[in-house]
Amino acid sequence: MHIAVVGLSHRTAPVEIRERLSIPEQTMETSLQSLRGHEQVLEASILSTCNRLEIYTLVRNPDLGVSAVSEFLSGHSGLATVDLTPHLFNYHHEDAVDHLMRVAAGLDSLVLGEGQILSQVKKMMRLGQEHKSLGPILNRLLTQAVSTGKRVRSETNLGTGAVSISSAAVELAQLKLGQSRGLDQLVTLESEQIAVVGAGRMSRLLLQHLQAKGASGVVLLNRTVQRAELLAADFPDLPVQCRPLTDLDQCLSTCSLMFTSTAADDPIIDAARLEPLNRRSKLRFIDIGVPRNIAANAAAVDGVDCHDVDDLQEVVARNQEARQAIAREAEQLLQQEAQQFLEWWDSLEAVPTINRLRSSMESIRVEELQKALSRMGPDFSARERKVVEALSKGIINKILHTPVTSLRAPQSRQERQQALRTVERLFSIEED
Repeated sequence: MHIAVVGLSHRTAPVEIRERLSIPEQTMETSLQSLRGHEQVLEASILSTCNRLEIYTLVRNPDLGVSAVSEFLSGHSGLATVDLTPHLFNYHHEDAVDHLMRVAAGLDSLVLGEGQILSQVKKMMRLGQEHKSLGPILNRLLTQAVSTGKRVRSETNLGTGAVSISSAAVELAQLKLGQSRGLDQLVTLESEQIAVVGAGRMSRLLLQHLQAKGASGVVLLNRTVQRAELLAADFPDLPVQCRPLTDLDQCLSTCSLMFTSTAADDPIIDAARLEPLNRRSKLRFIDIGVPRNIAANAAAVDGVDCHDVDDLQEVVARNQEARQAIAREAEQLLQQEAQQFLEWWDSLEAVPTINRLRSSMESIRVEELQKALSRMGPDFSARERKVVEALSKGIINKILHTPVTSLRAPQSRQERQQALRTVERLFSIEED
């Protein structure tokens, strides 16, 4: 068995490729079943976010397993393997474990140390458990990754002051508005007519940061107005006007700044929608949806500027340098956690021998117990029989404790194999 991860991220693929690979939650079960249906894939879990799609697997053969996952991605995206492969990365075993720990800690994120990725790793584990695509190996790995992410945030300052995708989007809007006025600095949003499309988690963070950056008001559009109103109620100090998505054209005509973050599979705004509108001012889009909510051709419309998640790099670069020292501190914790998992993995080699040893001892225990009980005669009560049986089990457990603990203890592969062979010879429990 072998642990492998195959995927792509903001580091390896542009947004137009990432959106082709996105797997929404409603199709997650089908995707996991498709992966598990391959004879090479024993366990599988999928992490799908706006900046990455990663498939973690336990496979029989590393090369054949990775090939199976790559074929799945090609079929899912509709991209030929030759077009997709340059954007994919794959990590094996120790490197796969290290990568997951870095992801959960926020060290591989576009925004270094962002906290949302940890909840996404938790969700990956939950969906894998619900859809029964996880087994004991990946379940243990993901559980440790989640605890590692929590530990990094509690024992280092990596999460302190970290910006999120949403806060970077607001800062990008401030930066671009400043540049349009000939300024190389962030400007206030007070005079902007702002709209936010979508009422999910990203939009909640957008409202939070828009309020902090001086927005005087926001139009919040969503398919269901009730959900928008529930979100707006959490921001009593920010004037939020909730409107249905059917009012989108009117907002496109009146707003100067629009953030989009919906779960739509296809763009909701394109050139054909924008061109007939009688717009009052220049319109700037900040699209943080993946798949994108704004079609690429919208940028060709006069008076329209479009920015997507890949454009956030410009803002992120301004904040990264100061956080690198904290990241190096977090790396040391990740090494400890990865090593702990790998030691547990190595100890699994001892399980068959331990099981045969326990089985051999149990057979001896049961045989000798039956001999003893048969000599006790009918006057031996049921309670006394239970006491004697518990005594025999306790003796066996005490005898086995030291050798079993020794076989499971961290040690080199050569030392463990030598210890296993010794135990097998001493107790005559060699594998058939």
